[in-house]
Amino acid sequence: MRYGTFLLAFIGSAVFSVAPALSEQVLSVETVQIEPQTALETLSLTGAIVARDEVGLSFPMGGRIMTILVREGDHVQRDQELARLESVQQEQAMRGAEAALNAAQADLFQAKEEFERQDVFLQRGATTRIRRDESERRFRIAEASVEQAQADLNRARKAYEDTFLRASADGTVTARLADPGEVIAGAHPVLKLALGAAMDAVFDTPEDMPTRIPKNLTIPLSLIDNPEVRFQGHIRKVSPLVDPQRGTIQVSVGVDMPPAQVSYSAAVRASIAIPRPDQIIVPYSALSASGHSAAVWVVNPGTMRASLKPVGIARYSDGLIMIQDGLKTGDIVVTSGAQLLYPGRVVRLIGEK
Repeated sequence: MRYGTFLLAFIGSAVFSVAPALSEQVLSVETVQIEPQTALETLSLTGAIVARDEVGLSFPMGGRIMTILVREGDHVQRDQELARLESVQQEQAMRGAEAALNAAQADLFQAKEEFERQDVFLQRGATTRIRRDESERRFRIAEASVEQAQADLNRARKAYEDTFLRASADGTVTARLADPGEVIAGAHPVLKLALGAAMDAVFDTPEDMPTRIPKNLTIPLSLIDNPEVRFQGHIRKVSPLVDPQRGTIQVSVGVDMPPAQVSYSAAVRASIAIPRPDQIIVPYSALSASGHSAAVWVVNPGTMRASLKPVGIARYSDGLIMIQDGLKTGDIVVTSGAQLLYPGRVVRLIGEK
């Protein structure tokens, strides 16, 4: 029993005596000395391809749509018929106006002949001035009737033509906003037509992002459903208004020479690399924690002892951390071996004796 007690006491005293010696061992660590440098902030945005110049096409009058002759993506030419309203009443009115004009023209022809005959008879003394003047009055009335009938026909033809929706210029149909059988009001958009071949990639960005992107920056673009299709563009327009519901700003990127695979409404991704000078960057392996805050181990070059220093993080990148505050130029930060550190432990930089 005495021998066992003596043995335990001996082992305990040996452990106690060795622990301080181990705690004083110098730990070899890898470090990096802080020097501000230029970093690239990579932004990824998702948007859609739209036509730069787009117009809405509508009927000037209301009615029921009888047919729509085009689909999204169709190329159309100027004055090509695109859609039609039910036009039975307008067509009947036009036919009636044509008949009224023909009757007025026939009355005019007869009144003209009578006037000319009475004028000749008056010169020969074979009629009276009253009869000649009466024939002239009927002739002038017939002329006015023809003019009125022609105006009525022009209005009826215009009303009939208004039941046909035609392309205002050469372009591409980008959207159908109504369907056959639908009753619409006048000036209600039925189709959207893209004019020309110019395209924009439109993105909804965070409120502060447009101010961080240089205006002359070339922006790489790619199709989401076909990432191999790559092209580029430049910022063309930034909306001055903030979307009140989402808190975003719309940015339009003009597409430079869009490939044939790029079509309207296609989903597109923009990858923007913005250079940020004077950034304090450390490897992700340097990151530790102090309570609920991020921290890094900093080595005092005079004593070579490590201390845990809280830091503020601006953002993360691939394998790197951008430090917002807590470090300064010249600080020595431990990047490997930090898991074995504790405040005040003496370290040696790998490669030093």
